Parts: sequence; C-alpha cells; structure tokens
Amino acid sequence: MSDFDEAALSRWISSAIPGGARLQAVEKFAGGQSNPTYRVRTDAGQYVLRRKPFGDLLPSAHAIEREYRLISAIHPTGFAVPGPVALCEDRSVIGAVFYLMEMVEGRTFWNGSLPDLARQDRRACYDAMVDTLAALHAIDHEAVGLGDFGRPGNYMQRQIDRWTKQYRAAQTDDIPEVEQLIEWLPRTLPEQAGLSIIHGDYRLDNLIYAADAPRVRAVLDWELATIGDPLADFAYLAMNWVLPHEGGAAVGGVDFAEADIPALDGVVARYCAATGRDGLPDLHWYFAYNLFRTVGIIQGIKKRMIDGNASNARAAEAAARLPSIARAGWAQAEIAGASHGGRKA
Repeated sequence: MSDFDEAALSRWISSAIPGGARLQAVEKFAGGQSNPTYRVRTDAGQYVLRRKPFGDLLPSAHAIEREYRLISAIHPTGFAVPGPVALCEDRSVIGAVFYLMEMVEGRTFWNGSLPDLARQDRRACYDAMVDTLAALHAIDHEAVGLGDFGRPGNYMQRQIDRWTKQYRAAQTDDIPEVEQLIEWLPRTLPEQAGLSIIHGDYRLDNLIYAADAPRVRAVLDWELATIGDPLADFAYLAMNWVLPHEGGAAVGGVDFAEADIPALDGVVARYCAATGRDGLPDLHWYFAYNLFRTVGIIQGIKKRMIDGNASNARAAEAAARLPSIARAGWAQAEIAGASHGGRKA
C-alpha cells in the first residue's frame, strides 16, 4: 500500500519507463525519516521511488531533484549507485516531486557488529565500505558535470550556517548545548582538506551489499550530497566508532577483536591508504560538527511530526533523542578544546 494516488503514478510510469510499463504494486519501505521510499513493481521489472514529504517543507530540505542529478552524473563512472530512470517535478501526479531509479538487489546490514554475517566476512565488509567511500571522493566532480553542485567558499562554514538556519526554522525547544555549538563551531573552523563529492550520510545501513560476497553494489540515500570537504564525510562515518552500539550502525563499545571488525585506527589507516593521505587531523571537531548537523536533521523531523508530516512511525523516537545527541555533540567539542575557548592546537 502507498499513501498517494497509484492510478496517477501508473499513468506516469506508462510513459516514463522506456518501452512502457504497467504498474502492479507499490510498497513503502520501512525506515527512512526524510524522503519516503517505495518498491514499485511493474510488468517491466522492479524500481525504487523516492519522493519529497507532503506539506510545507523547510528551505533547501528534501532535495530530491539534486539527488537525481547526482546519481545521474556518477552512475556512468561505474560507481556503485542505482541507475536513474526518470524524475517527475510535477507535484500534481502524486502530490510531491519524486524520481524513479533501478532496484538493486542484495543485502543491507543494520547492525554494525554484523551478527548475521559470517565472522570471516565481517572485516572485508568494512574494508569494502571504506574503499567505496574513498572511490567516491576520487571522482572528478568537474569532469562529471557537477562543478556547480556545491556553493563556493569554505564548505564547513557553509554547512554550519545552513544547519543553524535549518535548526532555527524548525526549533521547538531551547537546548543549551545546541546554543553552545552554534557559537563555538564557526569560531574554530579547521582548514579545508580539499573538495570532492561527498555523500553526507555515509554509513553501513545506506549500503547494499552483494548477496554472495562482501562487496558494495549500491550506495543509497543521497539527499545530503554536495561538493565539500571529504574529511567531513569520512568523519561522519568514523563517528560510528564513537557513538554507543545500540543495535544500529554505531559500534562504540563493541569488542572489535571478538567481532572481527576493525577498530577506528584501522578504518583511518585504510582510508588514508586508499586516498594517498599520510594521516588525518584530530577528528573530534568533525564529530562535534556532525552531531550538530544530526541535531538539525532530527529537529526537522520533530517539527514535521508536530505538523503531522513525519514520514515514519519512529519519528517520535528520533525526536526524543534530540537532547542526548546535542549533549554528545558538545562533549566532542569539549574534547576538541571547547572548554578552553577554542580548538586544541
């Protein structure tokens, strides 16, 4: 079942899919707080539909059109991303802008300790995840037509400004740690480490692995992608080794030797080897930034929940985590030197 007019989608699909197709069924995927996603079955095969939420949206949020443009640009390079099929910017069809892409079959792992994967395959699974991120950062964004995909200027400054505005636009409560981060982050910007395509939400459960090997077949959920500092992207992934393991992608506190998954220093070494870096700077500033950005995202979810537009039944659960994520962000800032009025040297 879907929450839109399937007859209207069927009419659109008949002309949008090359060679034509008849809609057979639509099924909404579980998970996903931001852009609702559906399995679309047709007599020509299976596809995935992603749409914007219904109702009024925050400025620059739910950038479906950008997402479609990005996968259209990088799919021809051979990077692991579903093939684009068609974009519909006519809201009258199903009530929101949406796009259709190929369905990539495989395995998705939700638990970072990989309990459902054979022990001997777990390290290779993590290695493939890191190597795929490094491959993304190696794509020449100018060459694939994405030279204007990100705004000019310091990426971290732009992002802090953006998420501060997003947070303010959706703000429902006063959280002291968020106010401290809003004041501290722009004062302590690190030097930009370069520019590349960055995913923005790169983690284990946004990957589809092959059914028979620890190989990444597709990277999903490109809503936050832009041109920016690749270290911010890597640090977002690395943050999963800092956050406590609670059954999701985060693995803080896991016995890495027992689980046979790499510790953070191993992940850093793998990324550095794949990207030709000698090492990385202290990541705690980036952890604080990424947790602040997570606060901005979840605050948007909470506002949509209050307004009745949240796309997932777990929206209330996500919103309840807002204060603890803000506290975790400020704790990372303190490790980076915030208690001393600036970043550590």
